[in-house]
Amino acid sequence: MALNDLSKLTTLGVGGSATKIIHITSEAQLISSVIDADNSKTPLLILGGGSNVLISDDGFAGTVLRVETTGNSYEIDACSGGTITVSAGSDWDEFVLFTIDKGLANLESLSGIPGTVGGAPIQNIGAYGHEVAEVIARVRTFDRTVQEIKTFTASECGFSYRSSIFKESAGRYVILDVTFQLRLGEDSLPIGYTELSAELGVEIGARASIVKVRAAVLKLRGAKGMLVGLGINSAGSFFMNPILEKAEAENLPSGAPRWPTVDGKIKTSAAWLMENAGVRKGDRLAGAQISPKHVLALSNSGDATAKDLVELAKSAQAKVKEKFGITLQSEVQLVGLTLN
Repeated sequence: MALNDLSKLTTLGVGGSATKIIHITSEAQLISSVIDADNSKTPLLILGGGSNVLISDDGFAGTVLRVETTGNSYEIDACSGGTITVSAGSDWDEFVLFTIDKGLANLESLSGIPGTVGGAPIQNIGAYGHEVAEVIARVRTFDRTVQEIKTFTASECGFSYRSSIFKESAGRYVILDVTFQLRLGEDSLPIGYTELSAELGVEIGARASIVKVRAAVLKLRGAKGMLVGLGINSAGSFFMNPILEKAEAENLPSGAPRWPTVDGKIKTSAAWLMENAGVRKGDRLAGAQISPKHVLALSNSGDATAKDLVELAKSAQAKVKEKFGITLQSEVQLVGLTLN
């Protein structure tokens, strides 16, 4: 195994070596390591769970900080619910389970998403009709530009579909911890996805036990190979669902899914577009494979390189572009790589 092998720090299991890897276990160590790298003009890559990243076979010529900070503080009130501040390196799904065990609702549909708490606001993670932006109260960061701690309220985070000010600012803000405001109660948020409502045996718009919703979500994600540790090395959904102008959406076939967004646009399904453009589960290119369980998950069958995965992604992207005139955008962070 190569020194400072990055493939061991990602769920895809690919990527070359870094010049240096530091395992970060405290906020003070995180801030000082960032300052040291920036002051010496050393390229810096910050990793959490490595579940949403594809790193080049050439690796990373700089310092990689693996954020492993943990811990939380919380207050639960019968009227106001629960306010929980969680360190960036905490495991996301362990945190979700913690909230459910405390009788706190609103995160149940985000069960099973791999990664860390610090990565959640960057990508504005979401599943089954809900996003983490709905429950974030504030995000505390280290601003690399001015080398100061800066706290963002939810309204200042610039949340949108799979994006935020933290993603758009290209690494300027290092997330230290996230504060969530959750509801005290046994019932979930309204169920908004047909697939989930069918699994639960309830109608769209109904509520269910947060414990049952979590179990149903984990079952559905497991069936799609979207859970870590199921023998499929992937980064989850590789492409984002496209957001289209209404005029663009009118050109979609009648069977294409359509979900209105709050700004008047239409979201459609990347998976539907891929499947109807001829991308099939199990398709392979060298060691890279479209997951046998879900077309959106590009996976490492065991001996894939980052180049293999990029070429497979480009192939899927080209088929959708040719068939529907829509360019799929990567949800996965590409390091030293591009789909263009």
